[in-house]
Amino acid sequence: MSATILDGRATARAMRREIKKAVAKFKKGTGVTPTIAVVRAGEDPGSVWYANAIKKTMAGHGMDSQLHVLPETATQEELVALVARLNADSNVHGIMIQEPMPKGIDEAEVKKALSPDKDVDGVHEVNAGRLALAAPTGRPAGVGPFFVPATPAGGMELMARHGIEFEGKNVVVVGRSSIVGKPMALLLMRENATVTVCHSRTDDLAGVCRQADILCVAVGRAEIVRGDWIKPGAVVVDFGVNDVDGKMVGDVAYEEAAEVAGMITPVPGGTGPMTNAMLCLNVLEAAKRSVLSA
Repeated sequence: MSATILDGRATARAMRREIKKAVAKFKKGTGVTPTIAVVRAGEDPGSVWYANAIKKTMAGHGMDSQLHVLPETATQEELVALVARLNADSNVHGIMIQEPMPKGIDEAEVKKALSPDKDVDGVHEVNAGRLALAAPTGRPAGVGPFFVPATPAGGMELMARHGIEFEGKNVVVVGRSSIVGKPMALLLMRENATVTVCHSRTDDLAGVCRQADILCVAVGRAEIVRGDWIKPGAVVVDFGVNDVDGKMVGDVAYEEAAEVAGMITPVPGGTGPMTNAMLCLNVLEAAKRSVLSA
């Protein structure tokens, strides 16, 4: 393999040391422990696993977490009421609402109930809107403070810490979800990249991908991007997580891609660990804002 590995595990470990120091300084100065509340309805296995991972991650960074679980039969009103109670709890600085929610729940309405100041997952329409309206980096943002979803923020941080420059680069983002694809495109545009967003109805998807200096893939389809879709020397950032016969694989055919790309994220061990690190930073930032506004 010729590509340099963008090692998310190693980068997240280095960030952990930085974040732990920042958290310790904040706690010493304020007496406040940054705390996230995780809200779930039901026992979806993936959600249960992720909630446990968040608890472990927060503890490892010197922060606290709370888990609030409602039954699968919970109503939308019960979920909204729980979120409202957490909004009003001064000891809770960040709130994450896990998906999937039970059938019959209007997910948009539940997310709308979140306080934007505690929306550390960046899913509230206020945070999404401010990201969309924010000026390029280096200029006054022109909007109020906002949170960015941790997964695309982690992808940006991983590239930045490996010296990858964005300005003037042709970037292709494959995927248009509100939690990865769209915010990733907006973050890249803020860094003066020229961004093309692709999706399932894009004509000649492979041909568009071949034009990318930086290729970011987040479609949830195992190994859809093949090695011959990649421009030689390109940076490839794979956000995909797919179970294929008990093995976790990305949206990029890694073995093929690594022979062509200049840099590439592995799956697992690439963007995943960075997501957790960026979530910790968002929780710390939410705690800081809470103290300043008190």
